[in-house]
Amino acid sequence: MIVNTAVQGWEVIYQQAHGLLAAQLAYHLKPELQCAHWVETLLAIGNHDNRQKTWRGHDGLTEAGAPADFTQLPVTLEQARKLAHAVRFQSRWVTLLTSMHLSFLYEPSRGHTKGTDTFLDEQLELQKNCQQSLKISQKEAQKAYTILNWCDSLSLLLCKNELPAGARAVEIAKGPGPETYFALQHTSGKVQVQPWPFTQEELEVQVEYRLLKQLTFSNDAELAEVLHHTEPAFKAFTLSHKP
Repeated sequence: MIVNTAVQGWEVIYQQAHGLLAAQLAYHLKPELQCAHWVETLLAIGNHDNRQKTWRGHDGLTEAGAPADFTQLPVTLEQARKLAHAVRFQSRWVTLLTSMHLSFLYEPSRGHTKGTDTFLDEQLELQKNCQQSLKISQKEAQKAYTILNWCDSLSLLLCKNELPAGARAVEIAKGPGPETYFALQHTSGKVQVQPWPFTQEELEVQVEYRLLKQLTFSNDAELAEVLHHTEPAFKAFTLSHKP
């Protein structure tokens, strides 16, 4: 989960919803910034944060009993293994991009455990096999993954309310294309992206969230129950070429 503080309590965004926002961003990219297998790429972007870890007690909570943001939780391979297995039933292209993302996320943990190293080696071998099967180069694969990573990065900036005040620019990521992109939020609330990568001069995207007014929970089951009965709402973002 992505958890933001709010005046009334906690703003909770499921990571699957964040993935959907990332896919919305990709959908609006200029044709020249897109890559091969575009529909499958959109699918990979939308699904890149699926298969969340199963809660078994207090996995979704901080020590104080508050809903835990994913950055506050220990790294686990449970979600990664489930996702890597599930995408193999979609396509080699989706498998390739998802595996590259898992390598990006978990390579910093290489050397921590034997299980982690085995998983990472499996992903590298899987990526090699996918590229050979699809008859594409590492450069072509990296171009496509750069799009996924860029959309993921901008979606997280939006979902986590991490755009600085005062219209100060923050780096999104490199690509799509050879350039590094920046985002800044103006007093109007509009988010300007530089350089502009989208087909429209202005567009609106949105993400679903749940506002929890209860501040602490005794266990995962209580948190899950409250989340289930909380009416979802939508948070919209206006992206604009100009302020």
